[in-house]
Amino acid sequence: MRTDLIRKTALTAAGLAFTGGAIAGPVTTAFAAPTTSKPTTQTQSDRKGHGERELGVRYEAQPNFYYCGPAATRNALSVQGKNINVDDMAKEMGTTEAGTNSINDITPVLNKETGKTNAYRSVEISTPDADAKQTDTLRADIVKTVDDGRAVVANIAGTSTDTAGTSHSYEGGHYISVVGYRDNGNTVTIADSADPNQAAYQISVEHLADWIATRGYATS
Repeated sequence: MRTDLIRKTALTAAGLAFTGGAIAGPVTTAFAAPTTSKPTTQTQSDRKGHGERELGVRYEAQPNFYYCGPAATRNALSVQGKNINVDDMAKEMGTTEAGTNSINDITPVLNKETGKTNAYRSVEISTPDADAKQTDTLRADIVKTVDDGRAVVANIAGTSTDTAGTSHSYEGGHYISVVGYRDNGNTVTIADSADPNQAAYQISVEHLADWIATRGYATS
């Protein structure tokens, strides 16, 4: 069901063209690679039941400023070993130069490519700032989804600061993938298609919840 709050066009203001790259697993560092390079198979750090887990991502940066939705979905699906063309996904999502309208346009594509009609669902954080209950729900959703071997896709907007003190600003909106967690989900790992020089970083779940506020995310 589409709502005004969950829709929110997403555009990335980080430039018009990017090069591809790869994220090593665990996703604590990233490097840019030439677009002619083939991504290498990534390892998966599996510490389910130990308060942390990170999934191996075959990272690709988005090819233009409005493909963050398809690119985030492609990176999320790569943790399942899938490699889907972003142009094909953009068509399915109805992506235009105005962006991808809603997380509700991404969830069906995740389900289709995962091969299960109920693998993903959309969750809305409708308030301007996430409250404690919404943050707790997000934390539990990320842990469950990652433990299931899948990544979360989130629609975000505004500026947030990662655990290294670096700010990431997407005032017009953006989509990211959440591909891991540590400290029982209090800190989460982001795969960000906007800039291969900042392809991976970690952020507190409280900051992520506020980043998603007024929008939504796709989760198990």
